[in-house]
Amino acid sequence: MNSPAPLLPPNLIRVQSPLGDLELTGDDDDVWSLAIIRDGHLPLEGLPEAPNALLRRAAAELAEYFAGARVTFDVPVRLNRGTEFQQSVWRGLAAIPFGDHLSYGELGRSIGKSGAGRAIGGAVGANPAPILVGCHRVLASNGRITGFSAGEGIPTKQWLLRHEGIEYVG
Repeated sequence: MNSPAPLLPPNLIRVQSPLGDLELTGDDDDVWSLAIIRDGHLPLEGLPEAPNALLRRAAAELAEYFAGARVTFDVPVRLNRGTEFQQSVWRGLAAIPFGDHLSYGELGRSIGKSGAGRAIGGAVGANPAPILVGCHRVLASNGRITGFSAGEGIPTKQWLLRHEGIEYVG
C-alpha cells in the first residue's frame, strides 16, 4: 500500500533573523509553519521560495518583533494540523502575552488538563509555528528552561526570553 504524498505548502519564504534563517510556509489564508535553522539546515531548503502576500506580511511582522517594535502578531496561523489535545495546547500558547510566561502546569490548568505535564510538554514541542505561537514562554514551575525543540534548542529559547524580558533560572 502506498502512503499518501506529504502535503506541501503552496507558498514558502525564507527570511533572516537574529536567530539565523527562518522558513515560513502557508497559503493565502494562514501561516502553516515557521522553522528556525538548526545545524545549518532548514526543513524545506531544497524547495524554491514561492512567497505570497501573507508570508511577506508575516516576514515583516517578524522583522518588527526582532527590532523590538512589535509584541503581538496579526497574521493568522493554522493550528489544526495536530490532535485535538495538541490544538488546545497551541491555543493556550497563543494566549500567553509577550513578556509573560506560564509553567507547564499552569498551561495545563488553563486548558483544563491539570496533571498532564508530560503530554503538555510534548504538545508544546510539536508547535508548528514557534515565535508566532509563543512556546518559548513556557518554563518549569521553578522558572528553569527544560528544553526547546526549535532552532538550536535552549540557546534559541534563552535569546527569545531575553528579547521579551522574561526572567528565567539559569
